[in-house]
Amino acid sequence: MSHCKGNASADGQRRRRRTTTESSDHHWDSECRAHRRSSVCDRLCVPTLQSDVTGTPSPCASHQLGQYTPKCLSVPRGCTSRCIDDCCQEGSCRTTIRAENEVEAHREANNYRFGFRKWKSHVTERPFEHRSEDIKELYSDLNFIKPVRGSPISVGNIVYLFLFGWWISLVYLLVCILMFISIIGFPYGKLCFKLACYFLWPFGKAIQKTSRVVKDCLKSSDCEAIPEEDSTEATPLMKSSSSVAVETVPVPVPIPVPVLVPVPPPQRPTYWCRVSTYVWLLLGFPLLALVHCLACFLAWLLVFAIPVAKMNGRTLKTILLMPPEEVHVQKLEKQGYETTVILCCYHAFNWNYYKYKVDGINVFAVNLLPLVIVTIVIGYVDRESHYVSAEAKFATAVSSIIPLSYYIGMGIASISAQSNFAVGAVVNATFGSITEMTFYITALLMGHRAGNKCYEEIVKAALTGTLLGCILFIPGICMIIGGLKHREQRFNSRSAGVSSALLFISVGGVFAPTLFSKAYGRLVCEGCSIVQGNLTAPFSCNNCHYDLTENNWSLFHCHIEPLVYTISVLLPAAYLIGLIFTLKTHSHIYDIHINDDNGQGHGHVVHWSRLRALVVLIMATLLMAACADLITENIQPIISHSSISQYFVGVTVLAMVPELPEIVNGIQFALQNNISLSLEVGSCIAVQVCMIQIPLLILFNAFYDVGFVLIFSDLHLWASIFSVILVNYIFMDGKCDYFQGTALVVVYLILLAVYFFAPSPIGC
Repeated sequence: MSHCKGNASADGQRRRRRTTTESSDHHWDSECRAHRRSSVCDRLCVPTLQSDVTGTPSPCASHQLGQYTPKCLSVPRGCTSRCIDDCCQEGSCRTTIRAENEVEAHREANNYRFGFRKWKSHVTERPFEHRSEDIKELYSDLNFIKPVRGSPISVGNIVYLFLFGWWISLVYLLVCILMFISIIGFPYGKLCFKLACYFLWPFGKAIQKTSRVVKDCLKSSDCEAIPEEDSTEATPLMKSSSSVAVETVPVPVPIPVPVLVPVPPPQRPTYWCRVSTYVWLLLGFPLLALVHCLACFLAWLLVFAIPVAKMNGRTLKTILLMPPEEVHVQKLEKQGYETTVILCCYHAFNWNYYKYKVDGINVFAVNLLPLVIVTIVIGYVDRESHYVSAEAKFATAVSSIIPLSYYIGMGIASISAQSNFAVGAVVNATFGSITEMTFYITALLMGHRAGNKCYEEIVKAALTGTLLGCILFIPGICMIIGGLKHREQRFNSRSAGVSSALLFISVGGVFAPTLFSKAYGRLVCEGCSIVQGNLTAPFSCNNCHYDLTENNWSLFHCHIEPLVYTISVLLPAAYLIGLIFTLKTHSHIYDIHINDDNGQGHGHVVHWSRLRALVVLIMATLLMAACADLITENIQPIISHSSISQYFVGVTVLAMVPELPEIVNGIQFALQNNISLSLEVGSCIAVQVCMIQIPLLILFNAFYDVGFVLIFSDLHLWASIFSVILVNYIFMDGKCDYFQGTALVVVYLILLAVYFFAPSPIGC
């Protein structure tokens, strides 16, 4: 018997160990997740297991809104290397993308395709019931009561008291006194006093609408209390608990509430038939409306204080237009019968409001849109700078590029997600570079009309600054912020190596004419002198450079210029080959699976239709051209009277401000542990600069000669080549952390310091 028990216990232990082992295979712990993510993205897939694995979330990349799992189908233990080779020969390695609907699946797929700019935000409206509780709270109307958690005294609420509460309450007290003086508006005076106390500290209180019938009934002695029928008999658990003496879980039982049946009260005049109503609308309401509008505007601009804006807006639209006897302010502990909550605010500030969107548009982009109108008005009305300085107009014009870049990116993502990939590629290639091209062409035209070569140098500095920012700063800042949340992030080193190699080829092609000119150009120096009386002393020369134009006509026109045109043809051809490879010949490697678990896979509502997105793109492009014209028009005083190098202005402000939406997208990808897309954000922009924007500038110069020559200074040349070599070294091992990101950002800041202290270029 003991032997049997021993065998049984041994079998039980083996079963428990097997169960534990099997369960550990299915759960991804925090220690092995990073290791598996690095290796699972290089695994091969097996066609027979695809139907089973596609419904299981993969650890390759985690998204909140969609999921992309490159080559994430695992290989069975019994599969040999020959089986793996057969799978590869069959071309069955696929990419699985899970999203809420087909449009979002296309948007996610476009993020991984060559030539497409990366976009993080949704282009369709997410079902409200599928969102988290924190996001649902952002879009609430502040008209419901929830369980109170913690004390209402917080830092944000105290800030509200000093920023909004005291002066709103003071205005209500002044209107209260005015209503009391008018005598007719006495009920509204009482209402203003209650609202003054409420807005001074609205937390832990609720504004309720009490039914007039119940209020009159509570005052009357003729009401009957008729108890409701007892519903406890319908609970089977209570019946069983009375007969069987077992411990049961307590079940909430509805308590009978007396229903008040009032005697019909005497009829009162309606709201719009009272004299006090018109006294209120003439004396009290206008001032309070102005105060609430001002509070709404200020709170909305602060973004994180949007609850305060909602509170003031709801008061203006609803509470101030109600009969005063129906408005009651009570603490949350005191809830009366037959009341409707109109306003209840728990927190004045919510730090999650940076995610708030209006019709799919981020709230920051919405708030910055009026800045574009202000910039255009003051820029074209006050051309002589009588009222607004040129520096201020330059700053507002540069800031206006940020929301316009966001709208252009949203329009590109919306059209690409709702169209086939060929249309998406064309839209990305044209409108994807429109932000930078409008400024470059406008600056070259301005410099050509003024006969000033400084504008050309600023354009070259902006091109180089975009390359440096996309190669060093964007990957570096994404590694730092992502590394603070995730200890180590891994990515596919093969795909990153391909992007880096392509970037190296692009940079090499762009700077090939510069290297050619250094090898065969004629060195020209200005201001050479020799010490008098000493013929053997060396010459002292200033401003030595390679002359490539008038004084060296044969070298430039017979050798360098044909080389420039050849490169301007080869680079777009390489870009086109990449598009054909991704969209046509090897499109089978993308396999889109729609996550239809909730039955909502095919039901979606897009924020912007294709027609609306196209209209937004055209309008944003026109506004961008106007802002670029104002930038070039008002940059001359800055580069003429400022001690800062013109190189620095072009490398920093003009290069990186248009890329701020892309930087935000990269950071969001990194926070979701999808560092692969964060790295691709910068690589995609840099490749477009080299393969599309620079060839377009050469083509524009060929048809309309503005003096643009594809020869960069030594500082631009060596800074770009060094940055590409450094990034290739960082991306070799397929993993990154915040230390490597810090190294990239520090190198970027060192180069900015070099540009800051560099002397002004020739012609400036």
